[in-house]
Amino acid sequence: MINLVLIDDHELVRTGFRMILQQQPDMTVSGEAGTAEDGLKLIRTLKPDIALVDVHMPGMSGIELTERVDRSKLMKTRIIIVTIVDDARFPKRLLEAGAFGYLTKGCNAEELLNAVRQVAKGRRYLAPAVAQQLALSTLEGEQSPFDSLSSRELEVAMMLVRGKPLTSIGEQLSLSPKTVSTYKQRLMEKLQVDHLVSLAHLMTVHGLLDSHNNRIGS
Repeated sequence: MINLVLIDDHELVRTGFRMILQQQPDMTVSGEAGTAEDGLKLIRTLKPDIALVDVHMPGMSGIELTERVDRSKLMKTRIIIVTIVDDARFPKRLLEAGAFGYLTKGCNAEELLNAVRQVAKGRRYLAPAVAQQLALSTLEGEQSPFDSLSSRELEVAMMLVRGKPLTSIGEQLSLSPKTVSTYKQRLMEKLQVDHLVSLAHLMTVHGLLDSHNNRIGS
């Protein structure tokens, strides 16, 4: 039996996943959490085989949760990231953080179940489009300036180019506007850009942002 927990701040998403997973004779959902902090507690307490984790959540991000689970020698839970299509930008970073799987919320039930079963066997699973993108990047020897950013800096950058003000970013990440401003200044210095339009352009060039989703200057 594959034991799972669901970690996502949207209750409807968790309900949908639970309905799909609980219908399978070889799967059971033993717990749910709406924040990464609560999800980490669930993982420590229940020791599930797999955790389905969202990226953007209030407070700790799904990236940070993945890193903490990977660093712990006591937690054997394997993480599958399941994020919305527009946020499918971090596959390389998440794999480096220790994620075993990466799916978008646009996947169908069959792909979700296949990913869970593959990861339960110790294999990695990537959404086909993501796997193709990573393969092409590897073949081309592509280096990205975004590799220098921390997980939190990358997350703040994604929110900034979508037009979110510092106060809104702070509320979502449980950070003060001043702290968000510090992250913004640090990441822009690392990337050597001086305004958000340049940041959005750089992210588009390196495949981290779809040009039609760029809200800066639109």
